[in-house]
Amino acid sequence: MSVSVLQGAGVGGVATAARLAKAGFEVTVLEKNDFTGGRCSLIYSDGYRFDQGPSLLLLPKLFAEIFNDLDTSLEAENVHLMKCDPNYNLWFSDGESFELSTDVARMKDEVEKWEGKDGFERYLGFLQEAHRHYELSVTHVLKKNFTSLVSMARPSFLRHLLELHPFESIYSRASKYFWTERLRRVFTFGSMYMGMSPFDAPGTYSLLQYTELAEGIWYPKGGFHRVIQALVDVGERLGVEYRLNAPVAQINLVRTGSSASGYAGGITLESGEKLEADVVVINADLVYAYNNLLPPSSRATSLEKRAASCSSINFYWAMDRIIPELKVHNIFLADDYRESFDDIFKHQLIPKQPSFYVNVPSRIDNTAAPDGKDGVVVLVPVGHLLDDREGKGLNPQSKQDWEAMVSKARTTVFETIEARTGARGLREAVVKELVNTPQSWKDTFNLDKGAILGLSHSFFNVLSFRPSTKHPSIDKLHFVGASTHPGTGVPICLAGSKVTSEQILDDFKMEIPWREMGKGQGKGIKDIDKMHARPLLSNIHIAFLVLILALVSVLYTVIQ
Repeated sequence: MSVSVLQGAGVGGVATAARLAKAGFEVTVLEKNDFTGGRCSLIYSDGYRFDQGPSLLLLPKLFAEIFNDLDTSLEAENVHLMKCDPNYNLWFSDGESFELSTDVARMKDEVEKWEGKDGFERYLGFLQEAHRHYELSVTHVLKKNFTSLVSMARPSFLRHLLELHPFESIYSRASKYFWTERLRRVFTFGSMYMGMSPFDAPGTYSLLQYTELAEGIWYPKGGFHRVIQALVDVGERLGVEYRLNAPVAQINLVRTGSSASGYAGGITLESGEKLEADVVVINADLVYAYNNLLPPSSRATSLEKRAASCSSINFYWAMDRIIPELKVHNIFLADDYRESFDDIFKHQLIPKQPSFYVNVPSRIDNTAAPDGKDGVVVLVPVGHLLDDREGKGLNPQSKQDWEAMVSKARTTVFETIEARTGARGLREAVVKELVNTPQSWKDTFNLDKGAILGLSHSFFNVLSFRPSTKHPSIDKLHFVGASTHPGTGVPICLAGSKVTSEQILDDFKMEIPWREMGKGQGKGIKDIDKMHARPLLSNIHIAFLVLILALVSVLYTVIQ
């Protein structure tokens, strides 16, 4: 039996562990913290439960897929997904709001309120384009590996490249369909999920808006970590061993004559314990891993210089009462929309007037807070850390004073929510506050620069340009997670676990069990359900053409 060691029990690590165990590997997962899930974990405090990171589930089919590949399902693992309706409430400073929903009738009313009947028609055009981005990306990007530049030349991918609009921004593509600044903002703020400004994020990522509007936003009862715990449980049933509080010191390399860099032969824990392995998979932050777990290299240095995603200040508030003005998911957009993103991504600061997200999990899941009370999570996107001095308190030489930023963010959030929703007494209603900052993200999860979404997703940081799922020179060393292909986000990392696992199994010439499972499972198609291509010309068209030809023939005869 082949032995694999996974470093890191984040989403990608947990999913890859279960997949490799399913294929026959003996798997050990080593995690530095005392919990699984990485950023996708939970915080408990005095009867309140908070999602530390992700709080909305998108691309539900990718979640269903991994459980199906493991011979089970979300339902069988007692994971209950609840649909959030509406998706979001967006609050503007002029007192107006916009409700995003999967309900077409509701969206028709909302869009036509600002852009009229033609506006709704353009909205449908936007959905059509975003649908293409979604389907093409899932088929040709998320489920394919890009091991070299040659991979981008695959005809199946290359012929669709321009359809994905990778050289235009989300904002510029949205501007084609939405003619008011209000709706351009409504349909572009989602680029924050990728840790990017909508003015820089490739137009391809309108697929995020599409999946929200077409498939909905979901929330797992019991918190987002419920999904991760289910994967842990499945993995353990398949033989995966989880070792928590087990930080890794280094990847052990074995030098061979055939390879200058050798291969990964195991790991050494900070305790000094050594584990041997036939293959090592790293789920830690990729930039951290290259610079701390592997020997110094020019590649490690270059990765540190790559553009990173943003960081965030997160507040977790235990409220002494229900705040009825707030819905499950709330977005507050800055008036200086573009400038606020420039402050984050160009100056690595908190904007003068930040946009921010507010989640109230107790609004949809009453187990998230005591009866008659709310738990509130606030995420304020900010710039990432600039160097080792940043984030460690007041520093007059620092461009970033995180303590002052946290105070500013807190005050801004309270004032903005109250001004735009009519809620009152929020500060007084907070009985306990917990906070995550760029520095705590870095310290707790070894995130380089405290960047919560890993490397940026600009065009030259994706596809074949993104760090590979396999080390370029060290054999038997693979990667899975936000900063490797295909990218960041829980469902994307789940897709990445399949790509990485299949690459490992191909290298070991082992059977890929979920491929075999999919064979011969198609249901017979009834005649009434068979699809028939529409004829190029209907009988009416043919009759019309015959008539035209007859008239032309008559005219030609007359002329002659």
